[in-house]
Amino acid sequence: MNAKKSRNVTENGETVEDSILMTLIGNGEDLAPMVRHSFEMGKPETLVLQLKHVVKKKEVEIEELCKLHYEEFIVAVDELRGVLVDAEELKSELASDNFRLQEIGSALLLRLEDLLESYSIKKNVTEAVKMSRMCVEVLDLCIKCNKYVADGQFYPALKAIHQIEENYMKVIPVKTLKNLVEKRVPVIKNHIEKKVCGEINEWLVHIRGTSKEIGQKAIGFASSSRQRNEDMLARQKKAEEESCLGLGDFTYSLDVEEIDDNSVLKINLMPLYRAYYIHVCLGIRDQFREYYFKNRMLQLNSDLQVSSLQHFLSSHQTYLAQIAGYFIVEDRVLRTAGDLLSPSQVQAMWETAVSKVTENLEYQFSHMDTASHLLLVKDYVTLLGATLRQYGYDVGYILDALTNSRDKYHELLLVECRQQIKDAVNDDDCKQMVLKESEYSTNVLCFHLQTSEIMPGFPYVAPFSSMVPDCCRIIRSFIKDSVNYLSYGGQTNFFDFARKYLDKLLIDVLNDVILSTIKSSNTGVSQAMQIAANISFLERACDYFLQTAAKQCGVPTRMIARPQTTLNAKNVLKSTREKSYVALVNLVNHKLTEYLSLMEKVNWIIDDVAQHKSEYMNEVVMYLDTLLSTAQQVLPLDVMYKIGSGALEHINNSFVNTLLSDSLKRFTANCVMGINNDFKTLEEFADERFHSTGLSEIYKEGSFRGCLLEMRQLINLLLSSQPENFMNPVIRMRNYNSLDYKKLAIICEKYKDSPDGLFGSLSKRGAKQSNRMKSMDVLKRRLKDFN
Repeated sequence: MNAKKSRNVTENGETVEDSILMTLIGNGEDLAPMVRHSFEMGKPETLVLQLKHVVKKKEVEIEELCKLHYEEFIVAVDELRGVLVDAEELKSELASDNFRLQEIGSALLLRLEDLLESYSIKKNVTEAVKMSRMCVEVLDLCIKCNKYVADGQFYPALKAIHQIEENYMKVIPVKTLKNLVEKRVPVIKNHIEKKVCGEINEWLVHIRGTSKEIGQKAIGFASSSRQRNEDMLARQKKAEEESCLGLGDFTYSLDVEEIDDNSVLKINLMPLYRAYYIHVCLGIRDQFREYYFKNRMLQLNSDLQVSSLQHFLSSHQTYLAQIAGYFIVEDRVLRTAGDLLSPSQVQAMWETAVSKVTENLEYQFSHMDTASHLLLVKDYVTLLGATLRQYGYDVGYILDALTNSRDKYHELLLVECRQQIKDAVNDDDCKQMVLKESEYSTNVLCFHLQTSEIMPGFPYVAPFSSMVPDCCRIIRSFIKDSVNYLSYGGQTNFFDFARKYLDKLLIDVLNDVILSTIKSSNTGVSQAMQIAANISFLERACDYFLQTAAKQCGVPTRMIARPQTTLNAKNVLKSTREKSYVALVNLVNHKLTEYLSLMEKVNWIIDDVAQHKSEYMNEVVMYLDTLLSTAQQVLPLDVMYKIGSGALEHINNSFVNTLLSDSLKRFTANCVMGINNDFKTLEEFADERFHSTGLSEIYKEGSFRGCLLEMRQLINLLLSSQPENFMNPVIRMRNYNSLDYKKLAIICEKYKDSPDGLFGSLSKRGAKQSNRMKSMDVLKRRLKDFN
């Protein structure tokens, strides 16, 4: 049935596809999707056939349409032929009208050309007049500029050039004139710049030459002002003193200082102002600022050089006046010349000057060896600082150089005093002074060295040696010389400085000499003991030194009674005194080591117990007896206790270290018993001396015997019948709390109950010793496990 239907469609000459295609073409739709679809399906021939069929069908329709309207086409053609005839006639009329229009327009065109030519001539004449006027104005400005330059009036000349550049340069109509002006303007500017630079160079030379006079005048004004202030303070002080004494009425007066016209410094800066403004107009302001700063820095560096052809003492006033004048000028420039100088540039100049001046002053001060020379330079530098401080300069670092001059002066005094004190210490025989009644006042009372207000009996055996009053006299002389220097120039508040240098003398000289003496290898125990005693008296004399300085400076006694006014040297001497005690203890211990070196001869594996005290222990006890007896005479009890304790601790440690040393391989119980006898003797001596010297009343809870506690507990343990009880915490804390596990383990390993002789194993020591050694072996094992 389908085949039949398809055949019918084909017979009618139109397929479904043809119908769709005809519809699309009739509607004017796009055939691109259908064409694309045909190519994608791979059947473009089918589409071509369909299109041809559609064409044929349209051709048939066109033929049928033409046949239907044939007669109407004939009529339309006839009408078109009529229209062509009418068009020819219209064309002929238009040609005739165009000819007539051309004839009329030609005449009008000739008149129009004449009119345009007239307008062009008028425009050219107007432009020529305008150009001529502009050229005249430019030339007039150029003439004025030349005249100004010739007369040296550079600012009006630059103003004229500025007008030319701003108003005419870009619009000058004549190229020749424009090129000429463009070439000449930079030349004129360069000429003006050179002329101004020449003038400013002359001014720089002039201002450098006058800076010295400016500085001298300014320093002279400062000197006069200082003198007036000193006179006023003197009058005020005198009036206050008279008022306090009731001798006059205390009144206040106001002094109004009149400004003298002659005290005003006159500095001509007009050439500088003019040059700077011209450079601003030239547009090279920064260049001029750099040029000025660079040249002034060069001048400053030259001024800061100290002449080697002249002694500084004779040239220092000129040198410092030149620097003062320089910075007075720069201060005026900074305040009045706009932004020619910046504060940072002036600060850079000042820092350069301060660094160099300080360096030069310190160098010159370091090469001066006369105090009067230092005083002269110091005075003028002080005036320089007072002068420049008025202009806002920070003169602190320069005044610091004066501090160094003050130090230099005192260094000279310190060098002299050092040699004097060194001689006094070296010449001292380190024996207590024996003074007559006449000598007591000059050696004890005048320096406040007395230990009691009660006058002693004579001859008086002083607890110090001759170095103490000798050093006190040297220090008193130093105070006088120091105050004489510090009071120079009318200063009123110099007590702090006097105290400072007094401290320096006591610390850097006196204390240093004493320390050197203490550390000297030539210092013996007796000398060290006497020096330690001397230090305590010098420490006490510090209050007298401070009172003397205050009196010389005019400071009331109540002012130095405050704690903050004490001398630092007092604490330093106290520290040195403690160091001397340490040195004394070290000397004592060194001497004891010499005596204890005899232990090298001890037989550590002796067969029998020694019945008498060892030879080395006799030497030790005798030495300790002499030592503590001497110490009791010259040293405080607490120091004597420290020396005695240190000596006994050293003995204790020496015995322990000997037992621990690798050189000792073994020792026996007999040897321990001998050591026990020696230590009993030493303990008896320690107890007797501790009570006889009165130390037992001061140290209630301590004793000399306690310094030997470690060795005593070790001896007791080694001689104990049950040494293993050491591992019992209760027994250990009660009887052996000073013993160390590691040390004890090493010592026990060396401990033998009997000597390893030829018949040691057949000895008849009995079961008791055997049990003790068994207990010792247990202790050794437990100590090993514990460690």
